[in-house]
Amino acid sequence: MKVHHLNCATMRPPLVAGGIVAHCLLIETDQGLVLVDTGFGTNEVTNPKGTIDGLSRALLKPLLDINETAISQVERRGHTAEDVRHILLTHLDLDHAGGLRDFPNATVHVLDTELESATNPRNVKERARYPKAQRDGVTFQTHEAAGEDWFGFEAVSNIAGLGEDILLVPLIGHTRGHTGIAVKGDDGWLLHAGDAYFYRGEIETPPSNIFALKLTAKQTETIREQRLSNVERLKELKARGEVEVFCAHDPVELARLA
Repeated sequence: MKVHHLNCATMRPPLVAGGIVAHCLLIETDQGLVLVDTGFGTNEVTNPKGTIDGLSRALLKPLLDINETAISQVERRGHTAEDVRHILLTHLDLDHAGGLRDFPNATVHVLDTELESATNPRNVKERARYPKAQRDGVTFQTHEAAGEDWFGFEAVSNIAGLGEDILLVPLIGHTRGHTGIAVKGDDGWLLHAGDAYFYRGEIETPPSNIFALKLTAKQTETIREQRLSNVERLKELKARGEVEVFCAHDPVELARLA
């Protein structure tokens, strides 16, 4: 498998020097193209007020460049939207799943508890973070957080038809159905940890953070104890050096891998 690291949305939140990215993966497999997250899509770029709520626009300050959308980057590589057969989502927040509507023929894989959170929100926070429009016309396939152990992480499973080299690694906490996506590339295992953490320093020794991102993580978390536990587990995994761990929003991690 060949893995491409893409930035599918540049954002400039206040007090975060250098901004943040939407680190997505484009994977070439024998079963067609696979995306891990989509970033913002065409709908967000062309009609931001219609798809991104005002508070998110103010806090994230997205650049909304059509050239950064996943569909534009897929097409620049000589492919079409139809070539993307599967999309694996860490979770359904708009900056991770906004581009779903650009790939109407893809099967979208997500943990069952994540889709349940979107379709039957428990509270105001869940209702606000999952706009219904982004799911219109999307074909979902849900998965349980159940399976084998993988480098100390439990309930890890593969996706039927995609082999043993692409795995769902549940990392609950940021949302009820948040998951990491592990991919075995030419140089070994990668773990896209989504929003399990926001800044590389969180899983380094000694740890460090950016106050604005630390505050954002706390404000957007759903289950704090599990989120913090997963940060510690990811720190241990990174220290072992057997898996390349990265999150969705750190531009330095993206630059190193891209």
